[in-house]
Amino acid sequence: MLEQALVVLAAAGGTAVVQAAGTDAWTGLRQAVARWFGRGDDGRERAESERLEQTAVALLTADDAEVERARLRGEAFWQARIEALLVSLDEAERARAAEDFRALLAPYTPRDGVSAGAGGLAAGGDITVRADRGSIAGGVIHGGARVETPTVPDPSQG
Repeated sequence: MLEQALVVLAAAGGTAVVQAAGTDAWTGLRQAVARWFGRGDDGRERAESERLEQTAVALLTADDAEVERARLRGEAFWQARIEALLVSLDEAERARAAEDFRALLAPYTPRDGVSAGAGGLAAGGDITVRADRGSIAGGVIHGGARVETPTVPDPSQG
């Protein structure tokens, strides 16, 4: 059983993998994570790189209805892989591997704790979204939106 801090670290790793897929950060993170898993074994590093790439493909090819489920599966899969590796190490190796993993994630982790997935909205403070003069407003709108002139009620309706 891992201590809570390592479980949180593994969860952050799973989230970082999923959030980086398909972005400019992907290649660097994929290589760093694969190298961390490989622990000096080139074959294991290649296998992990392929697993990471499969995760990215699954996320990038998921249709709109499946993308959230694919994201959750990817996060859970990589959290479990990271936890399994940490559990397999003796205490001294585990501490070293955890520190290495924290350093690996640092460039890919939002500093202020605010992040949003594709199509999301995140704010580190207050946000105001307001419609004015017949317009529509939304932080994120999925799908279409249009503004039309309202119909004039029949005089008998008041």
